[in-house]
Amino acid sequence: MTTAFDTIDLSGTQLGNRIAMAPMTRSRAGEGGVATDLTAAYYAQRASAGLIITEGIQPSVVGQGYPDTPGLHSEEQIAGWRKVTDAVHAAGGRIFAQIMHTGRIGHPSLLPEGLVNVGASPVAAKGQVYTAEGPKDFVTPRELTGAEIRATIDDFVTAARNAVEAGFDGVELHGANGYLIHQFLAPGSNRRTDEWGGSVENRIRFAVEVAKAVTAEIGAARTGFRVSPGNPFNDISEPDPESTYTALVKELAALDLAYLHVMEVGEVRELTTRLRQDFGGTLVLNPLSEGPTSHDALALVEDGTADVIAFGALFLANPDLPARLRTEGPYNTPDQASFYGGTEKGYTDYPTR
Repeated sequence: MTTAFDTIDLSGTQLGNRIAMAPMTRSRAGEGGVATDLTAAYYAQRASAGLIITEGIQPSVVGQGYPDTPGLHSEEQIAGWRKVTDAVHAAGGRIFAQIMHTGRIGHPSLLPEGLVNVGASPVAAKGQVYTAEGPKDFVTPRELTGAEIRATIDDFVTAARNAVEAGFDGVELHGANGYLIHQFLAPGSNRRTDEWGGSVENRIRFAVEVAKAVTAEIGAARTGFRVSPGNPFNDISEPDPESTYTALVKELAALDLAYLHVMEVGEVRELTTRLRQDFGGTLVLNPLSEGPTSHDALALVEDGTADVIAFGALFLANPDLPARLRTEGPYNTPDQASFYGGTEKGYTDYPTR
């Protein structure tokens, strides 16, 4: 029987176990969106994960949606991430960079003067984002033109190339949680009537084109893709996720990606099972749970539901999580007050056993 503590070949990247660290925004990048020595320490502490998937990294200046998040679009940012990947590899780990363009999620006050948030359509999300001036309502984004969509795809490609230069083992394209790729997928945020909107075929086009372009640049074996079907986060409306995601995953399967990462929100296990079958390759699963995913989720590897299980908040608070999962605890409790921004407190000071 396969267990979560067994090794797995991720399209040529050898993982020591089937326990992944899920991507989690921490808002602790330095000036200019550069990963710091503290960032390197944070990820190196968690190198016993079979795979680390980083926090979302913006592929361009306008792709930033939160304060103090890191980028992969400048030489300084590449150098900062090189410190991180070197530290993780020295500790025996494997690490993929999650590339995340937030699209309409964010606020112009977080961007250089003159830039505004962009999206699939000029539809504002309900809700607020935290800024240096306090919480602010999301604004109506500027609809991307066809030429700008192509330029944005190029931004993903450049970020992926920069990730490889920075020493990452691969990248994960963030198509979940209400960010730009997800905004194109969802009919509530994509009201376009051109080739990029309307039908399922058109709404998945941006996601597919990003995946095709990135795999052409760095190889399918270095490329993963994350989805969260039916996830209403960031005011996303997807009344019929099955038709959208079965069509999307069929296209992604043809690219022979390193993995598909499914984040479950709501009662979607039946769809997860369908997507696993349609994808045919490695499935990383962040399973539906109440609160932090627990060691009970490891059974999903044993019964074949998934190949790798991703843990979020539990990994944030337990740098040595695989060892703790093997003994079913004890676990440190995540400190929600220090999730976003700050110093080493709640970041690199969680104890190991």
